[in-house]
Amino acid sequence: MKNKYTTLLLVIAAIITIFLARAVMASVIPAPRTFEIFDILAVAGASLVLLKSHRHLRRGDWTTALILGAVIGAGMLFATLFTPYPFLGIVHDNIGQAWVRGLFTFLATLGGLAIMGQGGPVQLHAANGNWKGMSRGILIGFFIGLPLAVFNVFALQFTQRQPIQWQHPPSALLDALQPGITEEVIYRFATWGLLWLVLRNDLPTQAVWVTGLLVTLIHGYAHFDDLFLQSPLTALGMGAIITLLWGLPPMLLARHQGLESAITFHWIQDVARFVAGF
Repeated sequence: MKNKYTTLLLVIAAIITIFLARAVMASVIPAPRTFEIFDILAVAGASLVLLKSHRHLRRGDWTTALILGAVIGAGMLFATLFTPYPFLGIVHDNIGQAWVRGLFTFLATLGGLAIMGQGGPVQLHAANGNWKGMSRGILIGFFIGLPLAVFNVFALQFTQRQPIQWQHPPSALLDALQPGITEEVIYRFATWGLLWLVLRNDLPTQAVWVTGLLVTLIHGYAHFDDLFLQSPLTALGMGAIITLLWGLPPMLLARHQGLESAITFHWIQDVARFVAGF
């Protein structure tokens, strides 16, 4: 008889294997970034869920996903402070990035909404027309995120040994939507939901928080591709700090206040660093 933790251990092993395999590959040949690997897996998983459950999606779900995808795609066309890595080393220009990021956001949102309809761990209030819940979540995300955003600027100034170089605030406000929306949709909505689907039967009372923590660790440690190659122990320590200070808050916000709250928290972090020139 299968132990109830068997699937969880397999999931953890798969995640660790992806990180290790990517690091080994990158030390020998050009390899996709860890973010790209998990992005593709998340969107592929969301697409499979969508194929199975698309008939259960409401018109508001499709509209919400389309709006988010369009915001990301259009915003990328005019981005100046946000400069993502070339996708898979192939897509370099803003037009190509707009299509990739917009499509990924659209599909991940739809997949996340399909999972939400099955009792998933995170709510997207806009899709339900719950404007009061959305507004409350945005305000809470902003006020919790603002002090950490200021602290992040000083931390970046110290670790990178660079002075603050003030940038155009409107550009920062617009460009910060790119990581704020896309990463939260892919990780805090789609990936969290997908892992919850995998583990909900084996761990019915624990799946929400176990998978939320796994997603937070994936997202936190995916920032340190280069550092893992140069100094693995330093990368492990930095990842733990990132997870504690800037990973757990959006996880808790997404769970208790909705995805919009986590997006706002993430957005204000990037607004601050873009304005300060980091």
